[in-house]
Amino acid sequence: MFFVDTIELTGLGNRSYLAGGAHTAVAVDPPRDLDQVIAAAVRRGVRISHVVETHIHNDYVSGGLELARVTGAAYLVPAAADVAFERTAVRDGDTVEIDSGLTLRAIATPGHTPHHTSYALQEAGAAVAVFTGGSLLLGSVGRPDLVEPRLTERLARAQHTSAHRLAEELPDETPVLPTHGFGSFCTSGGHSEGDHTTIGKEKSGNPALVQDVDTFVAELLAGLEDVPAYYAHMGPANAAGPAQIDLTPPAVADADAIAARLAAGEWVVDLRSRVAFAEGHVAGSFNFEADGMVATYLAWLIPWGKPVTLLAESPEQLATTQRELTRVGIDRPAAAAVGGPESWIRDGETPASFPRATFADLAKRRGDDVVVLDVRRDSERADRYIEGSVHVPIHQLYKRLDDVPAGEVWVHCASGLRAAIAASLLDAAGREVVAIDDGFAAATEAGLTVPTG
Repeated sequence: MFFVDTIELTGLGNRSYLAGGAHTAVAVDPPRDLDQVIAAAVRRGVRISHVVETHIHNDYVSGGLELARVTGAAYLVPAAADVAFERTAVRDGDTVEIDSGLTLRAIATPGHTPHHTSYALQEAGAAVAVFTGGSLLLGSVGRPDLVEPRLTERLARAQHTSAHRLAEELPDETPVLPTHGFGSFCTSGGHSEGDHTTIGKEKSGNPALVQDVDTFVAELLAGLEDVPAYYAHMGPANAAGPAQIDLTPPAVADADAIAARLAAGEWVVDLRSRVAFAEGHVAGSFNFEADGMVATYLAWLIPWGKPVTLLAESPEQLATTQRELTRVGIDRPAAAAVGGPESWIRDGETPASFPRATFADLAKRRGDDVVVLDVRRDSERADRYIEGSVHVPIHQLYKRLDDVPAGEVWVHCASGLRAAIAASLLDAAGREVVAIDDGFAAATEAGLTVPTG
């Protein structure tokens, strides 16, 4: 009998896997904080004999090299991947024994990257699962534009070919186990309902398997949106071989140190809820909720290499966020503080604040001279938008604050999360801001004019 355990990386929208038999197991696309993979192996009572990468990842720092070192496992990486460390080079058709009667077969599936490789888990020679990495996803495929612009169309066509190869070689009932596609920006868009799929299900609805190659490529390329800025640093880090992570608590910052770091132009990031932040915060700090894809959005917006000080409401919140940030290459916070604004500001100072509102509140103010700022992505804006609003996607706002017209700014997104980040950026810049903490569907219900893009 075999098992497959899923390790969720919800903040990044990714998954890793541990699969094996009675005695040994393989870890597939492990995260940098590898302790949870080791814990999964301990729960199963197995030894990790192999660690495999489907590709050199562009969206997170891999823990594969370190996991192989710690466990003594063989480290399998596609042969065509250009890496600076020793590994077992994997080529199309290679097989390795994971446990008695349980093997892993490499299937070349270029598209997400030129060297991308999927792995079919076989029991007694029959496929029982396939680890597809950034190839075949749930209702989609991994985006083909993360390697080199001149290769994008060629890789898009390769995605179509690779998806068909998997569909032709594997039985319909084979579970498809991708790394990306659960909110990750590595996906090319689209997602089937649910969080599990099979080859047969994908054959009936995945665009790569139901469209001809030209239609598929044209729609795939037309739907690609901006790539998170930090992705540019992930591939090189993984190719070089990531350093061992350090999750020990960072240096403690008192009120004077926080003020000094702000004065030096460093980033001070408040991890509390957007409600708590709006009610009171350190002037000049930014709000990235710990429960709101903090690693993705902070790594996307912060100038790469800029020192960051974290403000958390509890040691647990701080530790969890520190762990998430290491996954995207923000290895060590410069400093940190736990508590609340009363302990983060100097004597004689008062916390900064700004109001929160709903779309119904905005509807009452539309006759006034207010600026409505939409920080959603281009595709969201193209679907529907508030008439007269200004559009600056959240990931561009820090560098485009001067593009926001003068006046009181009412900022919105689709749910309130990104609006809170944007409101904190504007507030830190000295703008008068109102954060709309509301679902976008409420804009129409409030009577605002919401045409299509």
